[in-house]
Amino acid sequence: MKEPISITAVASISALGCNLEEVWQNYLFDEHFLSEKDVNGKKVFVGQISEENQKIIADLKRSDSKYKNLDDSVLFAIYASREAVKSANWTSKDNFGVNFGSSRGATSLFEKYHKEFLATQKSSTLSSPTTTLGNISSWVAHDLHTSGPEISHSITCSTALHSLLNGVAWINSGMSNKFLVGGSEAALTDFTIAQMQALKVYAKHDSEPVSESHKKTKEYFPCRSLDLKKKQNTMVLGEGAAAICLEKGIVKNALATISGVGFATEVLKHNTSISTDAICFQKSIKMALGDMKPDEVDVIVMHAPGTIKGDLSEVNAIEKVFCNKRPFLTTNKWKLGHTFGTSGMLSLELALLQLRYQKVIAVPFSKNQQKPKQLQKILVNAVGFGGNAVSILLTNNA
Repeated sequence: MKEPISITAVASISALGCNLEEVWQNYLFDEHFLSEKDVNGKKVFVGQISEENQKIIADLKRSDSKYKNLDDSVLFAIYASREAVKSANWTSKDNFGVNFGSSRGATSLFEKYHKEFLATQKSSTLSSPTTTLGNISSWVAHDLHTSGPEISHSITCSTALHSLLNGVAWINSGMSNKFLVGGSEAALTDFTIAQMQALKVYAKHDSEPVSESHKKTKEYFPCRSLDLKKKQNTMVLGEGAAAICLEKGIVKNALATISGVGFATEVLKHNTSISTDAICFQKSIKMALGDMKPDEVDVIVMHAPGTIKGDLSEVNAIEKVFCNKRPFLTTNKWKLGHTFGTSGMLSLELALLQLRYQKVIAVPFSKNQQKPKQLQKILVNAVGFGGNAVSILLTNNA
């Protein structure tokens, strides 16, 4: 890091809620927030926002005539961005930059318009502007009336943390003092879920235990992130958006300081591959740590998607870097699902909440870990298809 950068606000909307207090309270419950959805005549598990929060998004959609044709991925981003900027006390005069990413983009609208085209051989007038990936950041910037730079991108499941990397780069370059960064995903569509099922990574909708530890669990957990004894893949798709506000230097009352960033990409052997020891994670973690001793890290919020190879390879990478002094490991995908491009930022939100409340959130079937007495440094991981890894090191300001 050229110089420290402060996180002055965070906001999100997901299966866990739409404000920090609600989200934290739901983290304290030792239960998941996944639900069932009918897809192609069959029930599947998903991590969707509550009916109450769906009404909030519906109200947002009706609040402006220009918003009525926007995809939920854009509306989620607008909601999270409004809340983050309000919390940070930013105004349009700050001319902050915006970088919002998404793995899938306007999935629901794209599928709708494509279906119409197949039926009529004609395309709707708004099909292109409302499904273009760049419309997420553009609408967020429009809604917040900022005239700073607007960036959108898609780097699969590490998209949101790549937004953070971009914000850090812009601030360190001296071209901006403040940046709003985040990710948004609204991909709970029949086709997207079918794609994940075709990859054989999606959780099966049955009551059969997937591991020995599962048999001893009172409640059925559809997604078994960090259960290293599971016998089948258990990824569950979720939806939501999350945003953070970045400011140059060490800012008073900031939630945390970004003290290290790391990134790496593996050489592809398969479209979805990652090596057994996750070389990309080893490199990104070491880069984020810099000259710092590994044993200074108290907690790692893992990517851990709930797949057999994905979870195990990341743990292997962590053990390679940290050896016998492995930090406390946790993840949130067992609780709210894998939100693709948003997932890294929701993991970062969990890290910030743990720092604020000085309490670790344990995975219910991965509890045999020694809890740190004090939380000072937390590492956050994310990786996308093809081994595109990002690691962010946060330091407590208190």
